[in-house]
Amino acid sequence: MITCVVHYTIDPAQIEAFERFARTWMRLVARHGGVHYGYFLPAEGASDRAEALFSFESLAAYEQYRSRFGVDPEFVAADRIRDESGCVLRYERTFMRPLLPAD
Repeated sequence: MITCVVHYTIDPAQIEAFERFARTWMRLVARHGGVHYGYFLPAEGASDRAEALFSFESLAAYEQYRSRFGVDPEFVAADRIRDESGCVLRYERTFMRPLLPAD
């Protein structure tokens, strides 16, 4: 299993657009074989940080999902929310593997 952690810098004035963007991507990850653990948004005080975590069974499965970017109309429409609203200022991805508790 591989987990993608996405660190976002967002425009706090565009939080509603970011929520639409996030809900769309959660649905797309699930539809294309991943498990989405949700987006984590600012809750208290001023913040421009948001996080997302989702997993695929392997890097190959993740790459198959990524192959739809810029091509699949649903993926293009999801990115359009981000691009037209300016809700995401920048982001970076980190790939991690879970260390689970021993029995």
